Amino acid sequence: MRKIEWDKAKTWGRKTQFFSSKSLLNLLTSLMAWSFLITPSQALLGKVGVVKSPENQHQWTSIRNRLLATGLQFCLIEAEKWKTAEDLRNVRTLFLPNVETITGQQAQALETWVEGGGNLIVSGPTGNLSESTVKDQLRALFGGYWGFSNSAPSTIQVEPTNQLSLGNPDSLSDTLIGGVIIPSAITAQPLAVWLTENKPPAVIINDRTIFLGWRWGVSGVTSAVFDVTWLKTVLNRYGINESNQLVAERSVDIPPCNILDLNPPQQPFPILPPVYIPPPEDTEIETGPEPSIEIELSPDSSIPSPILISAAQSGSLGDRRSQGFNDGLDANAVAVISPQQAQTMSEELSKLIVRFESTLLAAKAHHQGVSDHPYVSLHQSQEAVNQAKVSLQNFERLLNQRQYDQARQLWLKARRNLWDHYPTNAALAQAEVRAMWLDRGTIVKTRSEAELAVLFDRMAEAGINTVFMETVNASYPIYPSRVAPEQNPLTKGWDPLKAAVKLAHERNMELHAWVWVFAAANQGHNKVLEQPEDYLGPVLSRHPDWGITDKNGNHFDRGPQFKKAFLDPANPRVQKYLLSLFDEIVRNYDVDGIQFDYIRYPFQQPENNQTFGYSQSSRYLFKEMTGVDPIEISPGHPLWNQWTGFRIRQVDSFVATASTYLKQINPELIISASVFPIEQRDRLFRLQQNWEEWMKQEWVDMIVLMTYALDTGNLEERIKLAFDDSLPPSALVIPGLRLLKVPDPVTIDQLQFVRHMPISGFALFATENLTPSLQSLLSRIQSPNTPQPLPYRQPFETALSRYQSLQKEWTFLANKEQLKLDKNSLKQIDAQGKQLEKALEKLAAEPSANNLRIAQQYLRQFQRQFPNWMRSHKQVYSYQVQVWENRLETLNKLLAYGDSKMINHSRIRP
Repeated sequence: MRKIEWDKAKTWGRKTQFFSSKSLLNLLTSLMAWSFLITPSQALLGKVGVVKSPENQHQWTSIRNRLLATGLQFCLIEAEKWKTAEDLRNVRTLFLPNVETITGQQAQALETWVEGGGNLIVSGPTGNLSESTVKDQLRALFGGYWGFSNSAPSTIQVEPTNQLSLGNPDSLSDTLIGGVIIPSAITAQPLAVWLTENKPPAVIINDRTIFLGWRWGVSGVTSAVFDVTWLKTVLNRYGINESNQLVAERSVDIPPCNILDLNPPQQPFPILPPVYIPPPEDTEIETGPEPSIEIELSPDSSIPSPILISAAQSGSLGDRRSQGFNDGLDANAVAVISPQQAQTMSEELSKLIVRFESTLLAAKAHHQGVSDHPYVSLHQSQEAVNQAKVSLQNFERLLNQRQYDQARQLWLKARRNLWDHYPTNAALAQAEVRAMWLDRGTIVKTRSEAELAVLFDRMAEAGINTVFMETVNASYPIYPSRVAPEQNPLTKGWDPLKAAVKLAHERNMELHAWVWVFAAANQGHNKVLEQPEDYLGPVLSRHPDWGITDKNGNHFDRGPQFKKAFLDPANPRVQKYLLSLFDEIVRNYDVDGIQFDYIRYPFQQPENNQTFGYSQSSRYLFKEMTGVDPIEISPGHPLWNQWTGFRIRQVDSFVATASTYLKQINPELIISASVFPIEQRDRLFRLQQNWEEWMKQEWVDMIVLMTYALDTGNLEERIKLAFDDSLPPSALVIPGLRLLKVPDPVTIDQLQFVRHMPISGFALFATENLTPSLQSLLSRIQSPNTPQPLPYRQPFETALSRYQSLQKEWTFLANKEQLKLDKNSLKQIDAQGKQLEKALEKLAAEPSANNLRIAQQYLRQFQRQFPNWMRSHKQVYSYQVQVWENRLETLNKLLAYGDSKMINHSRIRP
């Protein structure tokens, strides 16, 4: 038992009669000997299925013992025998402890079962070894996934939430090796976090799933007390506890779930809301817990035998066995790394190595010939990547020798060493968009221009060149407005927007007004302003007919945490109001751009009859078109697709109208939109956001994808839409990267991954999460004092600058005789490279259709020959060659973007 638990136990013992472990054990033994008659309906109410799979069978004795120690009923489902939703008919809650492989058929069965009211609990890397398409399905179902393992034992801490009745949060805290659970659904929320840098999620909760970020039931991971406490807590959320689940007869095993022939429920099982009674504000709560006691059943005996396992004792399995602990696990089995796991781990480390190498090359090329401190650090980075390559080979050798524990430790050490020596002491940035969202919460904390200046100094020092400043949030402008009914009460008395424009321009940064378009009220904002939860905001409260509702007349959507109410995109009065508001911003403030956010309908689930858009205006217009009131139709109706298309057109029409109107006021204004990176068909179905069309029609200059991810692998998946072949070559699409709960080295790795893609920049969310340590790193790699062109302002100059960065890398390698090209290829790449550079220089200096045509001709010729020149180099450095090809493609996109701007009245600045 940990000292803190023992101290609490002693406190509890002083306040109440303290049972000895022996006395309590005898009492519990007597209680467990009693049996009760259980009716089928009672059994179904509290029955929890547990899946036993090939991945957790070696851990099963420990898992089983900890399940039984909860005192609750469980039944067993063999993974091999579970194929359809019918196989889950006897359970209302299903627990998947560390089930790493799930088939497509099983995933479909889970989805069907959950739609019928089932509740899920998953732990560890569940589903991580499934096929790619199945992984995507599971991520949508679970609301998150196991992203990566922590490299060292970390402490878990419960987050304040109303999602669970937590009792004593201290009992849910421990120090262990687990993994970061990455939310993949907008409804997913963290229940607990790891107390590491940026506090990544350790436990998340989704609509009907709770995901635990450690291998539950494995004795070498954490104590049995901790596992049992967490499981009982999350089961209580689903209404399963001792009060409503009769105690079954004493058993040393878990029966199959088909032991009772029960019919599946006809109605979805309800999720019971947690009960929380807050104490008086001036009352200090004393939460003296009961002593941590667990009863585990020995596999060969019906006599309960208590085993107390603390965090201090749960070290390596060998250490625990030497101390006399025997939890029924085979020593080798606990540490087994399956072939699928080995492949995943090898791929993750391999990808990190090649990204690291490519970043190191860029840093060396930029500093070639320099022998100062940064280059010394780069030498250390080179040693780290060399060691990682050797470690990767040794990792595979150890796997072949079945030395799994050593292999895992070697892998973790290699990854950590790369993070610790990531090349961050040299400039890596290219000419690119380096944007940051300046959020309302951070703005309101400043009370004057002087305080706001500190924020802009920090962003400028971090190399940020574009600021998206939250200007209109939930219908509240941050500036004193003559159009909006009310300024944000937290910024009254001064004009943050006016100050921000001045501060940005003094630091050679652009300031874009970030505006919420259709989201007009926010329950979270209402809470901050001490308004009623369902207050419709300053606009909708005055004009409730301007809003949209669901079929039941509800204004607020069913968002993940703080729900929002939306304006009606089809209402002419709404459109006129919004255009007047944007007109006020663009005419009265020297903003460089405007960014549309919430330019969509609320999230919907049409398959569950959860849809929005039923305003007076929309219903009237649609009925005029079709003769049918849309509130009377549902998915499957012949007019449903027409109703979806109607709403898509309302948003499209407003984007087109606003763009045309604002460009007439200021042709140099950059219009961007912050959008979801969801597959187009599903996105149109659920929120009617058709941003591909906005790019094709050139209504917006730049799209910012909200590809927020906690790790680079997940970012890689989410960013794919930026390269959609259906987008025009001139489309300027950049990803948004989250900073919250992301470790600094991972942030830098994500930035470098983006720079290796055919992309011209990124946006960071948000200023609130710009820590001093991250600011220092960004300052070193992003050359804040070196002026560089902006892609959306000077695309031709940007193309030239980025091409010259490529030349530096090739020259560096050639001088080191590390560029594996034959002499003829070296001559050709040098000759054609100089022609291309000269053409780009002329185009940047004198933008014209003829100079553009010549530059594009040389670039296409260079791109065609490049793979032939690099054939030998690619055999050794395939990733690096792909990076170079991606960056050449970025030049092609920049020239196409510049072409479109020249056509639109030569909007390129000299």
